[in-house]
Amino acid sequence: IGFNRIVYTSRALNRNDPTQMKYCSNCGETVEKRIPTDDNRLRHCCTSCESIHYLNPKIIVGTVPIKEDKVLLCKRAIHPRYGLWTLPAGFLENGETIEQGAFRETEEETSTQVEMGKLYAIFNIPQIHQVYMLYLAKVVKDDFKETTESLKVELFSETEIPWEELAFPFVPTVLKSYFQDIKNNNFPLRTETIERPKNPKN
Repeated sequence: IGFNRIVYTSRALNRNDPTQMKYCSNCGETVEKRIPTDDNRLRHCCTSCESIHYLNPKIIVGTVPIKEDKVLLCKRAIHPRYGLWTLPAGFLENGETIEQGAFRETEEETSTQVEMGKLYAIFNIPQIHQVYMLYLAKVVKDDFKETTESLKVELFSETEIPWEELAFPFVPTVLKSYFQDIKNNNFPLRTETIERPKNPKN
C-alpha cells in the first residue's frame, strides 16, 4: 500500500529560488509540483518514494536594543547588505523560543547581553517567505563591540541614525515607530506587512 511521508525541509533546494526544489531529500530522486490528495496547494512531491515536502516560511528574530534615548545598531560584516546598518536579528534555530533566539542573535552581533523586554514588532514579508519578530531590549553594559558579523556596533540617537545607510526595509520602519512611541510613552505591539520584490537583487 502506498503512503505519503510528510517532510518539513529546506534542503535540496534551488539556490536561486529557495521555494523551488529539484531533488527529494529523502531518497535523492526528482520531485514534481502537484496538489496531493486532500490538499489544496501545489507541493513538491517525490516521484519515487512519494514523500511530500512542505516548504514553510522562515522566522527571523531580533531586538531593538535601547539605552536611554539611543538605539544600538550593527554595521553588517556579511552579505547581503554588507556595510549597511541594521538591528541585530537572524534566523530562529530549532529548539529555541523566539525570545531565546532574539537574545542569542543580539549577543552574536553585538557581543553584549541585553535585558529582554516585550515583543514589539512583527513584520510579514510574504514575497520572500519570512516573518520578522522583534523584542524591545535594554542595553545594560557598554561592552558591545564589533563581531564576526558586525563591522561596527554603535548607539545612535534619532538625529544621529544614518537613515540613508540602513540595510533592510523593516529597519527604518521599526526605528521610526520606536522614536514615535518613546515620545508618547506607549509601546503597542505592531504588526505590518512589507511588500518586497520576489527576486531582490541583493
